[in-house]
Amino acid sequence: MLAFTEHRGLVLRLPWENIDTDQIIPARYLHRPRDAGYGDQLFHDLRFTPDGKLRVGFPLNDPTKAESSILVAGKNFGCGSSREHAVWALLDYGFRVVIAPDFGDIFFNNSLKNGLLAIRMDEQSIESLMQVESDSTILSVDLPHQSITNRDGITLSFEIDSYRKEALLKGESEVQMTFRLLDEIKEFEARHITGNPWIETS
Repeated sequence: MLAFTEHRGLVLRLPWENIDTDQIIPARYLHRPRDAGYGDQLFHDLRFTPDGKLRVGFPLNDPTKAESSILVAGKNFGCGSSREHAVWALLDYGFRVVIAPDFGDIFFNNSLKNGLLAIRMDEQSIESLMQVESDSTILSVDLPHQSITNRDGITLSFEIDSYRKEALLKGESEVQMTFRLLDEIKEFEARHITGNPWIETS
């Protein structure tokens, strides 16, 4: 998993509600091997017409937003199916942070398990970060201090589960985090069986 400490990047605003995982990456594109990457298929049917032309007006098709790495989305972002590919497509395109009022639960958890920092923040707080900025909004996201700062010095804090935070900072998966506790797990098992010998089968 990609480790995350601090990130400074250009914001892409996508304030539509209920963007589901099939809009993030359509189901027909899920057959690639992971190492082939999914960035070119991100928001495919929103970005392109059926004949492969760029859709006018889709925010990511604005050349000034091509290098965006922080996505600010509307309510219920990432709802729908559980496909992990939706998170991979965002990461492979270059996004490291997604900020929204709320997320689809599975998408939210998949994000944090893959190194994409998903931040829940109410709409009023998001607007306070944006209102004094130009269209080329740059934000700095500081995971150790759980804060987001804009170029005008406005800083807001965000919440994150301590376990998820530690995993992101270290770039470790749940399996890797568990293996670091292997000695303690073995000691517990031995102690538990000693105290409850009837558990063991002959």
